[in-house]
Amino acid sequence: MIRRTILPLLLFAGPFFLALGLTLPLVRFERLFFFQETPSLISIIAALWREDSLALAVLVGLFSVVFPIAKLLVVMMEAADARGGGRRRGGAFDRLLPILSKWSMMDVLLVALIIVAAKTSGVADAFTQPGLWFYAASALSVTVAHFLLRGRKVGR
Repeated sequence: MIRRTILPLLLFAGPFFLALGLTLPLVRFERLFFFQETPSLISIIAALWREDSLALAVLVGLFSVVFPIAKLLVVMMEAADARGGGRRRGGAFDRLLPILSKWSMMDVLLVALIIVAAKTSGVADAFTQPGLWFYAASALSVTVAHFLLRGRKVGR
């Protein structure tokens, strides 16, 4: 019964939180009390692209946008497949999800490292912003939804 109520909420929250995580500011940098920057993940990728750091923009876009969206879509397809009762072992879901899961929290780790580097270098003060928390909440909600789906399959 808990799965029936929590799973749909998680499957709704995942894309909602991801959209907020991609568009809201991730971190706030303060330099010399006057200068502030609060970039979102999308604006960071766009800035990298504009500054001709194409490889870095593609990598950040891949790991922070494409992989999380792909994982979300695969988990939603898995939920639809499980609801229809047509679950097959060894299918695309079983092969694809472990690969996507390995990268789902990569951006949260990178932003945390940037914050630590900024604080310890003395160049700027860095503070987490809501975008980082929504991004992490998206990764966690999709992971928990996947766990609940896996538990349902084991129990059959």
